[in-house]
Amino acid sequence: MPEDATSSKEHQIPTNLRLLRILEEVARLGVSVKPADLIDTIGLPKPTIHRLLQTAEAEGFLQRDMDGRSFGPGDRLRALAVNTMSSERIRTARLAIMKAAAEEIGETINLATPDREGMTYLDRVETKWPLRIQLPVGTQVPFHCTASGKMYLSSLRPATLNGVLSAKPLEKLTEQTTTDPELLRQELTETRERGYSQDNEEFMTGMAAIAVPILDPQNRMLATLSVHAPVMRCSLEQIVDFIRPLQQAAAKLSDLNQSE
Repeated sequence: MPEDATSSKEHQIPTNLRLLRILEEVARLGVSVKPADLIDTIGLPKPTIHRLLQTAEAEGFLQRDMDGRSFGPGDRLRALAVNTMSSERIRTARLAIMKAAAEEIGETINLATPDREGMTYLDRVETKWPLRIQLPVGTQVPFHCTASGKMYLSSLRPATLNGVLSAKPLEKLTEQTTTDPELLRQELTETRERGYSQDNEEFMTGMAAIAVPILDPQNRMLATLSVHAPVMRCSLEQIVDFIRPLQQAAAKLSDLNQSE
């Protein structure tokens, strides 16, 4: 881009909006972003981009990737996204959809979003059965052995997935937990092909679950919708029979997000 064009575009972006434009672009792309990518897209000079990225990193809105050159969402930007999703008007409509699905299925419905260390429950609608598994809103569960976590892992690019699976040994929480990364990769491939993930007593003995994706306007996984139940009442095979109403609810939640 010619220097005069860059200078002209810089003047078109008010100073107090430049950092917001960078955060918006990082969130829109959905992958770690290099400064050069932002220079081409936003049109601000290289020194300005670097200064704004350093500010966003220092304040926790962005975090540097493992290559030391790219930037992705930080804790504060992720918290901002979750809090936005939890705003009263959106949450009222979301809970109405989840309650309808829970009544049709008859088991607990959960909505979870990915965080750095695992999936965090953002909302839930409890089953009316007195026997239930307590996983309150705000609970964080592992990626590798939960239905919601495996749904998220299945959506990652190969390089990102490799980084997650090689970061540390996979913890064995029950006799059913898969701790071999290669076996988990095979399951994630199957998950992508069938469109839903499953947990057969892998996270908690006596609990089975399935999960489906909730998509953002760019068709990327934004969150997961899952159903879990005690296996003494509902086996994994029986829970899989609920896949259609769960997928229908997830589609409505995706449409709700896109309409916003």
